[in-house]
Amino acid sequence: MTVIRIGTRGSTLAMAQTTTVARQLESKTGVETEIIPISTQGDRSTESLSTIGGQGVFANALREALLAGECDVVVHSLKDLPTATVPGLTIAAVPKRVDERDVLCARDELTLETLPAGARVGTGSPRRQAQLRSRRPDLEVVDIRGNIDSRLDKVTNGELDAVILAAAGLARAGRAAAITEYLGLSGWPTAPGQGALAIEVRDGDEKLVKVLDHKPSRTKTEAERHVLAFLDAGCSAPLGAHAVIDDGLLFLDARVYALDGSRYLTSSHALYVNDVEDPAREAAQRVADELLSQGAGDLTGARA
Repeated sequence: MTVIRIGTRGSTLAMAQTTTVARQLESKTGVETEIIPISTQGDRSTESLSTIGGQGVFANALREALLAGECDVVVHSLKDLPTATVPGLTIAAVPKRVDERDVLCARDELTLETLPAGARVGTGSPRRQAQLRSRRPDLEVVDIRGNIDSRLDKVTNGELDAVILAAAGLARAGRAAAITEYLGLSGWPTAPGQGALAIEVRDGDEKLVKVLDHKPSRTKTEAERHVLAFLDAGCSAPLGAHAVIDDGLLFLDARVYALDGSRYLTSSHALYVNDVEDPAREAAQRVADELLSQGAGDLTGARA
């Protein structure tokens, strides 16, 4: 293959992260790349994510283009990718993950604790909304959509006092200067796979991008996403998960929130990655089973 055609969403952020992938591929393989922008339902619609269908609204058009041969690989933000596999396609690479934390971007350098009662905080994520209501029930949570620039503009023009965004997205878009607080993962777990990219190809084409796969990042994000799958939960579920690997030990923590923030359930398990055949799946199964036994199904709509 003389040129690898890379499909991606056409947003500024998606193009920026795909350009990074393209440069890495060219550097490591010596093969020229071409970026193919693809319009998705999620980019065209201004409705709430939970209303228009969650994760699939960003991924479906990319996958259809890949299956149709309009491109050779596609780049997803892993947190936006449904957990269900698509016949004929496979995730061939998960590049090294970057910062998975959420951040606050607020007026006047405010933090989550110093925002005044009644402050208006915007986010389109049901998880983040539940977390905000749990941590600061005195705030007004506003459901918003739009790209990074349009969300930050709502703070600049005074429509909102703050927005919650992903650290990785702001860094990739060159807007990290807008961050006023990084939210710690121990008390604010983020979306499964946040901070990571997924490079998907047609079955048999894994060699095109396999050189970019980072095994620790794949294991950690697979563990987080397996929790989502085992709970039968999707993008609209208020669930956060965080996995780390330290000295051969995979530690997985997950938390499921009530949408109104009134309560949450949590589970943590650890195992050595060399002790089982599939450590990500095994750790996630233990966490999901414990969450379901606590009643997580009532919060997410998962099976009992």
